[in-house]
Amino acid sequence: MPQVTAAVSAGSRRVYGPYWRKICQRWGGRRITDPTASEIKRLAEDIRDEAVIRRNTRGGRTAAEHLISAMRCVYRHAVMDGLIDEAGNPAARVAKPRRLANARHALSEEQLAAVVHAATTTGNDPGLDGLLIRLHLETACRRAGALGLRPRDLDPDQCLVRLREKGGTARWQPVSPTLMHYLQNHHAERGDTDQHGSLLRYRDGSRLTYRRYDHLWGRLGIHLRWVATQQITTHWLRYTTLTWVERNFSYAVARAFAGHSGQRDVGTTITYVHAQIEEVAAAVAVLTGEPHPLAPPRPSAAQHPHPATFAA
Repeated sequence: MPQVTAAVSAGSRRVYGPYWRKICQRWGGRRITDPTASEIKRLAEDIRDEAVIRRNTRGGRTAAEHLISAMRCVYRHAVMDGLIDEAGNPAARVAKPRRLANARHALSEEQLAAVVHAATTTGNDPGLDGLLIRLHLETACRRAGALGLRPRDLDPDQCLVRLREKGGTARWQPVSPTLMHYLQNHHAERGDTDQHGSLLRYRDGSRLTYRRYDHLWGRLGIHLRWVATQQITTHWLRYTTLTWVERNFSYAVARAFAGHSGQRDVGTTITYVHAQIEEVAAAVAVLTGEPHPLAPPRPSAAQHPHPATFAA
């Protein structure tokens, strides 16, 4: 288990670490060839029953799914190292719980306005929180993409930011001149000369972590009851922007905007209709109400205002 922990990415360690510890607590003295598929399934059911009950709980399905994924990760490495053969992999024969329909959806114009107002008028660093909200709304990036930004990832001439997200993917994402200005000012005020260090920082210069998001949405839940009730998170902003892009431009543009590149969830046609960065830039121009240097002229753009269009 320590070898597997050292071999995976930081994101995998964060997700699977708690489950690997539970596995070691239960089966730490057993050989890797001892557990059977039925035992792994039974352990997943135990983990499901032990899952913490929250308002957005789904009966422990996610905990059971993560336990099985954690086991599969361990056994994949065991196969790679020759400790077992593929046919002897018990975790591969255990089915994950069927996923329920996603409860997330795009926020309404009124909800989005309330979130932006609460984020930028409350808390101990409203400027930072406002920058985070705008960054996620303009780029539809994940939290890891925002936290992974470095000063060297800014291209002010073409208004592009380089996002590095899950699966080791990286892409240049268009942003508005205003957001680029805010990002540069943020670095000038709180950063240092290290172009490879974190761009987003607290007032004391320390780098931003996931805890800032927890603090932000916890505070918004106090000011906006529906945020706490529906368990709104940063990912809902991604849903909001991508829904608008798909409705007003095309599925191909929304897919490029999201940074999706896999083939498993789309039809064959998407192979031939990749959206170009200029099309993403055009969507950003309409979204923000600002011209973008990479966006071609779009006479009909004004017909599609985005509810997140920012005032100057």
